Amino acid sequence: MSDAPVPGPRDPKPALVFDDPLDQQSSDDTDRGWGERPAGDSAADLKRFLDEKPPHHI
Repeated sequence: MSDAPVPGPRDPKPALVFDDPLDQQSSDDTDRGWGERPAGDSAADLKRFLDEKPPHHI
């Protein structure tokens, strides 16, 4: 006799998807994907401007 363990149910393999990938919107297609920040208050915009200002604009 064999003392090998009885195999249990295996995880099902993911199904193949044959959709057209160009029909789906990627994160680059949105303003957020390009690094745009959501609309905020003007104080946050001023802080960002001052934080990101190049040194030669001091």
